[in-house]
Amino acid sequence: MVVQKEKLSLFQRWLLAIRPKTLPASIAPVLVGSAAAFSTGHFRWIPVLIILLTSVLIQIGANLVNDVVDYNHGTDKEDRLGPMRVTQAGLLTPRQVWAGAFVVLGASALAGVYLVILGGVPILITGLACILAALAYSTGPFPLSRNGLGDLFAFLLFGILGVCGTAFLVAGFLPPFAWLGGAGVGALVTAILIVNNIRDMASDRRAGRTNIPILLGRKGGEIEFAAMLGIAFLSPVFLVLIYQSTIWVFMCWLSIPAAVTLMRKIHTAPIDQGFNRLLALTAQLLLLYSVLLAAGFAIGRG
Repeated sequence: MVVQKEKLSLFQRWLLAIRPKTLPASIAPVLVGSAAAFSTGHFRWIPVLIILLTSVLIQIGANLVNDVVDYNHGTDKEDRLGPMRVTQAGLLTPRQVWAGAFVVLGASALAGVYLVILGGVPILITGLACILAALAYSTGPFPLSRNGLGDLFAFLLFGILGVCGTAFLVAGFLPPFAWLGGAGVGALVTAILIVNNIRDMASDRRAGRTNIPILLGRKGGEIEFAAMLGIAFLSPVFLVLIYQSTIWVFMCWLSIPAAVTLMRKIHTAPIDQGFNRLLALTAQLLLLYSVLLAAGFAIGRG
């Protein structure tokens, strides 16, 4: 992709680098975890805001590391189908992107000090694991994204850990049903990654990456995507059956039509730059689902 760098301000270049359309993945678990805490009669605004800040900063850091590492590994080339990557496009230097990554991850660590004071050693371990995972997703001796563990990482970190950790910090204890909300969120965060993996099958195979679409082809990726949708929309069923949640949790089913339409498009769309629109739509589905599930928790309080 040809880019006229002189037409982009420094702010616009960094905005491209942080990938704002992907940030629902870090916002969604905070929404659902906070609402889960609220449904138990416990809620504190300051922890919610600090958790949200920390979560978004960690994801931005992971995005920046991914940008520069993929450039250094030769994964991102001029024929890439995904959205523009600032290092590959020459909009920012590798040194600038690395510096930005360490600044935002450092800022997340500073913000997390308050959360550690609030939650103790478990939160310290969790926070360090999240920052390490942001780096290990793309780089290090065993990069998660290159060794078939990216999907599991997304499900656990942005889903189970994100929702349960938020609920624990906001409520002061871990509501036992929070993990099912986390499973729903984590499944749709993973779905975003699956769309990305289907789109990038050719470049990922060239770069030696491993994931479901690489191993099983596009059909395998589509089946994995459908499975993630199934997990997300079955989670309220188990919330009601196991934890006697109110029927309000089924509000998230209002997003099923959007999910069905998206599944159909992923099955029929050609693998080209149009897949970027499907990636954005999957992120929007995640946000819609999470807002509705959070509303269901909140309305069903008590």
